[in-house]
Amino acid sequence: MHQVYLSLGSNIEPEINLPRAIELLAKHGEVLKLSSAWESAAVGSDGPNYLNACALFLTPLSIVELKAQVIHPIEAKLGRKRTADKYAPRTIDIDAVLFDDQSCHDKFWKLAFVVIPLAEINPQLQNPVNHESIIETAAGLRQNVWMEVHPEVLDRFDGYHFRSQN
Repeated sequence: MHQVYLSLGSNIEPEINLPRAIELLAKHGEVLKLSSAWESAAVGSDGPNYLNACALFLTPLSIVELKAQVIHPIEAKLGRKRTADKYAPRTIDIDAVLFDDQSCHDKFWKLAFVVIPLAEINPQLQNPVNHESIIETAAGLRQNVWMEVHPEVLDRFDGYHFRSQN
């Protein structure tokens, strides 16, 4: 089984789409941990604010299979429309940040909306780019960006352990 840290974000009906994405993920594997939802301004556009969260997900799938069989179908089911504008508002965006402790892309480690929820669920993690603790990276990013926690968005999942019914 593979451990994957996923970053989830929505700025179209995020109070509906973020919890729905978590429920759909649970049908394809195990959601071991889930951060709070964090609000932040849209990056690269004047679109509505985002709600972002991080989940620790357990799956038997490879990263390629995970994207093709789980992530992209969930995004499609929730109405994600991929366009040339990579900053366009979206119902849901799901990115693999770490796959079996391997960074999926260096860009994630500079993004507060990824790092802060990730630090919430795994404060012992080390930033793979600069090798500082994720808590230090989160604190540094937090100084330069406005973010507000919204625990009520995902609080129905508190203490609940999701497991695929397959």
